[in-house]
Amino acid sequence: MTAKVADPKTVLLRADHLRRQIGDDFRDRIVSSLYADARRIADRSVRVGAEQKWDWDQKVDRIVTSPVLGLPIMLGILALVFWITIVGANYPSQMLAEFFFVVESTAVALFTDWGVPAWITGFIWNGVFRGLSWVVSVMLPPMAIFFPLFTILEDLGYLPRVAFNLDWLFRKSGAHGKQALTMAMGFGCNAAGVTATRVIDSPRERLIAILTNNFVPCNGRFPTLIMLATIFVAAAFPPAFASFAAAGAVVGVVLIGVGFTLLASWLLARTVLQGEASAFTLELPPYRRPSILRILYTSLIDRTIFVLWRAIMTAAPAGAVIWILANINIAGVSLAQRSADFLDLLGFAIGLDGVILLAYVIAIPANEIVVPTMLMIYMGVGMMSDVTSYGEIRTLLVEQQGWTMLTAINLMLFSLLHNPCATTIITIWKETRSARWTTIGALMPLAFAFAVTFAVATLWRIFA
Repeated sequence: MTAKVADPKTVLLRADHLRRQIGDDFRDRIVSSLYADARRIADRSVRVGAEQKWDWDQKVDRIVTSPVLGLPIMLGILALVFWITIVGANYPSQMLAEFFFVVESTAVALFTDWGVPAWITGFIWNGVFRGLSWVVSVMLPPMAIFFPLFTILEDLGYLPRVAFNLDWLFRKSGAHGKQALTMAMGFGCNAAGVTATRVIDSPRERLIAILTNNFVPCNGRFPTLIMLATIFVAAAFPPAFASFAAAGAVVGVVLIGVGFTLLASWLLARTVLQGEASAFTLELPPYRRPSILRILYTSLIDRTIFVLWRAIMTAAPAGAVIWILANINIAGVSLAQRSADFLDLLGFAIGLDGVILLAYVIAIPANEIVVPTMLMIYMGVGMMSDVTSYGEIRTLLVEQQGWTMLTAINLMLFSLLHNPCATTIITIWKETRSARWTTIGALMPLAFAFAVTFAVATLWRIFA
């Protein structure tokens, strides 16, 4: 007698019906049941001489994974890491910038003495080299501080607790709890965050993590965020509290980025990447004493040098483009200024201006050069310029260029949400090997940036 074979469509409909009856937490209940059975077996098989007490790990975990205290502690640690990075990076960045300036001045003088044509000297040293020196001096110190701090938390065993605290948020958005770890890596560099998505087993959820990692600001965007937080936020506080106010403002921007990460994950999980979140059972590892050698290798060699080298390779062409645009004139007006004028209308629509948009176009290879590019165009000089203090920047931007609070707010939002840098785009391609997903990963954040800043600018002009 031949058995009747059920129609596949009928089987799938029946499975879907049963799944809805079981509920979304069926996997968690199965795991809880398994642990309960294991506990009953252990209680029947093992005798304990004295009353069992919570060990040190469990006592700490009851605090750092608490539903009430877990998230505030996490935000406090994040704010502390940002504050140390912001304060600690200032002096080494300035020293590196001064060193590169001396190298550039010496090289320019030598080329001049050797009779090298001025345009070659300018292109090599005032263009390519200065672009590279800006990226290194601005990017290296924050990475050299942030990555070791981050690696200490990783080596200590705290990052799995972060994933545990945020798992329910990512699961609600249709993503994987481990995305919290990859998102945290994005604070140092989005390219590193994209690479870190390899810890997610599900291809669908890994792709969601890749496409949304750009919504957390990397250290290449910190210079812009720190500048705006210092000029428009910290300036309103006494000097003793200015750095804390700036760090608080940056943390606020980070929280907005986390919100957009969850929103974009939710949209992707319900449209082009539909599917169920594969909830994972995370056994929290014991806390460990951090290994100094492992921290130094992982943070400085495997992360800092790796990311910095990619940034250098993409920043060199950007420095050349900036120099060419600033030094080729048409009817007495540089190509940079003409390009900025062309983008002015679009910039006004989103509360910015053409100079800012042009700076972001040029800075696709490396976000670190956004601020110096803006200053160069505003000042009308032929190379990226360094302004010695935030007071001078405020005078240039607010009093001479007419920046308002709307400009500052929308620039922070645009800096947070805009397209990833070339290094991250290349990394997305290497991780997905798909032109489609690489294009979506590059353009989706830009669509968010334009939509959000346009909405804010429109509402500001209506109600302000």
